[in-house]
Formats: sequence, structure tokens, C-alpha cells
Amino acid sequence: MTMTAPGPSGSLDATVGVDEVGRIESRGIETIPESERHSRPLNVSKIITGSAMGYSAIVLGWLPVAYGLSWWSSFTAIVVGALLGSIILGPMGIFGPRTGTNIPVSSGAHFGVVGRIGGSLVGVLCGVGFTALSVWTGGQAIVESAHRLFGLPNTNLMLGIAYAVVLIICLLVCVYGHANLLALERIGVWTGAGLVILGIAAFSGKFDAGFHGTGKYLLSSYLATWIVSMIAILANPISYAPFIGDWARYISHKKYSDRTMIWATFGGSMVGLAIAPLFGAFMAVCFANPAGDFISGMVLASPAWYVVVVLLLGGYGALANTATGIYGPGLDTSSLIPRLKRIPATLILGGFAVACVYIGTFVVNALSSISAFITVLTVVTVPWMLIMMIGHWWRRGHYELDDLQVFNRGERGGRYWFAGGLNWRAAGAWFAASVIGLLFSNVPPLWVAPFANVAGGVDLSLVTAGVLGAVFYILALLAFPEPAYVYGPRGPRLGKVRQVAAPPVRLIHPGTVTHPARAEVPGVEVEIA
Repeated sequence: MTMTAPGPSGSLDATVGVDEVGRIESRGIETIPESERHSRPLNVSKIITGSAMGYSAIVLGWLPVAYGLSWWSSFTAIVVGALLGSIILGPMGIFGPRTGTNIPVSSGAHFGVVGRIGGSLVGVLCGVGFTALSVWTGGQAIVESAHRLFGLPNTNLMLGIAYAVVLIICLLVCVYGHANLLALERIGVWTGAGLVILGIAAFSGKFDAGFHGTGKYLLSSYLATWIVSMIAILANPISYAPFIGDWARYISHKKYSDRTMIWATFGGSMVGLAIAPLFGAFMAVCFANPAGDFISGMVLASPAWYVVVVLLLGGYGALANTATGIYGPGLDTSSLIPRLKRIPATLILGGFAVACVYIGTFVVNALSSISAFITVLTVVTVPWMLIMMIGHWWRRGHYELDDLQVFNRGERGGRYWFAGGLNWRAAGAWFAASVIGLLFSNVPPLWVAPFANVAGGVDLSLVTAGVLGAVFYILALLAFPEPAYVYGPRGPRLGKVRQVAAPPVRLIHPGTVTHPARAEVPGVEVEIA
């Protein structure tokens, strides 16, 4: 719930939000007031690292080994993928503190307040994809380790029960909100690190750094297989891009610089999303059949005492990763439907994720395709991220916070309305780059594109989509200048502007006011019919 507090003139026109451990968060995607920006950049690092300490990230490190690479080739693919992904992800940490809202809503400044819906949909798909992967791997670890330890049946019924327990607890954490999610991930950092250290101790006697691979590459050549392995790792940091603002919106831009946020985001990503896959590759090399099922191989290869650790990591790791996969998309869902609040939106999104988990397991057996699906999402996400970064630089980091919330209040108009709520410069560049990039993708078994083999099977989709997205957007900004009112007093860093008046803000449905309190923004006419 929210509490009223005296506003600047003494009237009760301001609300004080709730964001405390054990209490339900009252804020949604509305701008977080400066007085409530109580978080720190280090907390973003902790959430990323804590959520990585589960089998959904660990199992990604098994992929290069399963694809046929040696230990050292797997090592380099993981480190390079995590490094590149973290470098791309780092700048996404600046948006939350600057706008006080999540990144999909922030992207409305560049894609338009309606055009940013595309980013919300990508965020929802990324969240559901990694939620499914986390629950599947965590649930399997719980059931198989409990079977070995206690003789419990290893059946679909037990698997379904394990899924339900994880999902119910995660939904409860996500309903309670940001502070409770942060508390969960803080514990995850230390428990995950401890369990990884114990795992190294348990398997050190079986590890062979001279492991030369399985002898059969997934794709036609070593290079093509190494690149697809590297991209699978790179996809993990990129998948966090739509969610960084969910946690960073509680951080004050007045207290912490953009550089601090970039380093905090990069550091948390590099630590968690490199260590977890490296641990997965380390363990896979120790298995009798490195290309076989990862969870089953781990339970069979583990000494009895470490099976207890597998059980604990399966449960807590799944909770930590799944919670981030549901909380952020829940916020996005509430922004897509203006009248829908955060809690019911989170429950709706959670229900959708639950359905995907159970259908994907027991109906269509989608586990084999989920990593490929996430890789395809990466091809779409990278140009979206680069367009936001270029737009931020182009506008010198200037944002009109109230105008970002127009669509969420059931209004139209304002500085970011552009044409029907869509900025075709950014949206067109993103769409074109994504389509062309996907034509070069090579992610079996889900998708082998028409131009996948133009470079001998080497996947060019990510580079193609990223480069083209940046080039198309810059050309559009130079050839078709944006209106002057989207820039600050110093104007754009490059190019010209168009001198036109900003569209007045009006309710989409006159006579109804969904958010009666709104900040006054100089230069924007507010009309409520």
C-alpha cells in the first residue's frame, strides 16, 4: 500500500512507496521519487551474480563440451562470451537511475512510448525462457538427487511437484517485490559461491585439463562450433538487459555516476555469468559421458556427500534465477496494460511462465530447444540495446521523466509520442537489423537460416544484427532529424533538429483519470477533456 505525505505546498498530493524486506512493494513502473532511491550500484552486481548461481547458468557451460570442444576451447568460448556479453550489458545499468523506471519504459524515449512495447515483449520472452530453463534444470537436480539420497521415485509426478514448489516460492518473492528479491539474491551470492567451491573439491580428482573433446563437433568445423558455443554463453548476459532497470530504478543518479553503474553491471555479470558456466564445463569434463544429460551425469558422478550439495543448489539456485525471470516481466506486463497493477500483472505473467514450464516438459519436450531459442532472442536483443545506447549518447543522457509515463497513464502525446507513439527511426532500424540478422543465424535444432552457411557454418547473425542496427539508426538520425524538444538545452551531439511543437498530452479516453497526480513538465501542454 502507499501512504500520503505532504507535498511541496503542504497538500497531500505525494505518495510514499514501500520497499522493505517482509513487506509488499507498492511501486510499479511509475517513476521512483528521489527520496526513495535507497539502493546502491553494488546491489545490482549482487542480483546478477546471485541469480547466476543456479543450474540454468551452470548448464550453459556444459554446452561447449557437449558440442565437442576440448576443455581449453570450452574455457576460451566461455570467457570470451561472458566478457563480450558483459561489455555490451554494462551500459544498460545507466538507464534505471536516470529515468527512475524500468528499461522497457525508458526505451520509450527512443522507440516511442508505444514503440517500446517491442522491448517489453522481448523482456517477457527472455524472462519466460530463462524461467523455464531454471525450473527445468533445478527441478531435475532436486528429483534425481533426492532419488539417490532417499530413494524417492524419479518420476514425472515428483518432477511436477518440484516445479510447483520452486514456482510458488518464486511467485511469493516476486509479489513482495524488489527488497525481498534483493535479499534472496544476496544470500545466493554466498551460498552459490560456497557450493561451487565444494564442487571443485568434490571433482578435482576426476578433472583432466587435457580433455580433447568428444571427437565430434556439433557443426561442420571447429571454428563454427566454437562460435556457436561462445554465442550461447554471450546470450546469458544479454538476456539480463531488459531487467537491469528493475533493480537500478531505486538508485539515485545524483549520488552515483553513469561510470559507477556501468562498472557495477559489468562486474556482476562478469563474475556470476563467467564463473557459473566455467563450473559447468569443469564438471562436464569429469563425466563418463560428457555429451550426455548434464544433471543426470552430475548426480551419477558425484560422491555421496556432494549429492546433498546438488540438492541444495538445485533448490536455491532455481529460486534465485527464477525470481529475476518473473519479477521483471511482471513489471513489463503492468506497463503494457495501463490499468493493471504490478501484483496482478506479476501473477498473470507467473501463470504464463508456469504453463510454459509444464507444457514444455510434459507435452512438447522443449528442453532441447530452449538454449537455441534464447540465442535467437539474443540476435533480436543486441540491436535494441545498441540503439538505446546510441540514443542515450546522441541526446547527452537527457530524458523527460513525466513524458515517459504517458502511455502507462492511459494518455497520448508528449515529447516521446512521435508518430502515433512510434519513433520509426529506432523501431525501423531495430526491425530491419533483427530480420537480416536472423537470416544468418545457425542455432540447431531450432533454426538454421537460409544464409547460415555463407561463412562455412560460422554464425554471423549477432554481428550482422548489431552492426546493422547501429548503422541504420545513425543514418536515420542524420537523414531525418528528430524534433528539438526531445533534446536538452545543448541539443544533440551530432546532426540537426526539427523545430516543431511537442504534441499536447491528452487522455486516450476522456472523462477518466487513471493517475490524477502527475508532475508538471515545462513546455508540454496538458489537456484533460
